Amino acid sequence: MKYMLLMSGTKPEFNAYAQWPREAHATHAAFMRKLSKELAGEGSFVSTLGLGWPTEAKLVRAAPDGSPVTDGVFPESKEFLAGLWIVDVESAAEAYRIAARLSSQPSPQGGSAPIEVRQILGGPPEEYL
Repeated sequence: MKYMLLMSGTKPEFNAYAQWPREAHATHAAFMRKLSKELAGEGSFVSTLGLGWPTEAKLVRAAPDGSPVTDGVFPESKEFLAGLWIVDVESAAEAYRIAARLSSQPSPQGGSAPIEVRQILGGPPEEYL
């Protein structure tokens, strides 16, 4: 089963991240590379992606003629998606264990980062086909 592990943060958290000392960024990046290599070695790694800053986010809808209509940036948003990992594991419990490992990422503030875990569905239910 595939699961998506989502890391989100608030605007103040993004701003604080941008102000981390260079060494803290290097330590954080090394942790992420190491974890990805470990997950690949365990056979559960599928992909990981970091996303652009929330100040670049846009919401797109189709106009009546099909052309894109954009809205944003969204300063009123409480949280923004920062990045994601996709893992392929046998159970939700395994996905939760990986999310806990990811949650323990180093930061100057310490603590742990909340990670949302969502199963990736294989397709529409049979009754819709």
